[in-house]
Amino acid sequence: MTIAKVLLVDDETSFLAIMEKRLSSRDLDVRTADSGAKALEILEKDNEIDVLILDVKMPGMDGLQVLHEIRTRFPLVEVIMLTGHATIETAIDGMKKGAFDYLMKPCDIENLIQVVSQAKEKKERHEEKIMQAQLKEITNRYAG
Repeated sequence: MTIAKVLLVDDETSFLAIMEKRLSSRDLDVRTADSGAKALEILEKDNEIDVLILDVKMPGMDGLQVLHEIRTRFPLVEVIMLTGHATIETAIDGMKKGAFDYLMKPCDIENLIQVVSQAKEKKERHEEKIMQAQLKEITNRYAG
């Protein structure tokens, strides 16, 4: 697997710092944002983000609102919802809105790495399908 480029989004700066260190030590390319708005700004500038690890409960724009924006504006980016305040309803809502997975804080780091890896693979499959479709379109255009 190629290294996943991850954006970690959480309003708790101490959690961000610890998780950034733990994920980076496992060969992930990690960026952080302390708000949903900041995460969207980073996505605007960096089109190589593969996976977002997104806290659900944040002031201002919450995780479900951020998820909606990502699905609309950055549909290939996979989103893993992460929260210490999970309810079944929120988890179902997040999955219906297009989250790749939903994990509880504190989560097992090895499990999180595995889910990030699966999300990255899914994104790569989508990108490959898009490239194949574009190639087919170009080939058809010049074949006729």
